[in-house]
Amino acid sequence: MKEQRTCVPSEAGQLPVLAKFLQDFWSAAQLPAGQLLPFEIALEEIFMNVVMHGTPAGCKTSVEVSLALSGDSLTLAVEDEGPAFDPMTLPAPDVQAPLEERQVGGLGVYFVRQMMDTVSYARVGPRNRLRMSKHVER
Repeated sequence: MKEQRTCVPSEAGQLPVLAKFLQDFWSAAQLPAGQLLPFEIALEEIFMNVVMHGTPAGCKTSVEVSLALSGDSLTLAVEDEGPAFDPMTLPAPDVQAPLEERQVGGLGVYFVRQMMDTVSYARVGPRNRLRMSKHVER
């Protein structure tokens, strides 16, 4: 198994740092470039949700991101120190409803759940942990 982790402040400006972390891991593992996009989208959606909704105002918190490649499965985990929040409990948005009847927001987690093979949440002590796994061809 190949595994790496990094920790960044819970600030939107850290997104490029995390994107480079993912791309460097991808390249080092010699994974096909055409399969990177779902992981980039998932990382951006989940990290930005933590920044915008999971970081209490005035608090300096951090977000830990880990990548683990085991066989032909890659797991992306995002951990934060924010209030307990299980995004798996969010109802699926009605993507068939007319645009004017749809609620704003909620699509990011929905897309992540659609793109990944498995998504799971756990509260580990004072931390939220969201794990997303997907099969990758080698």
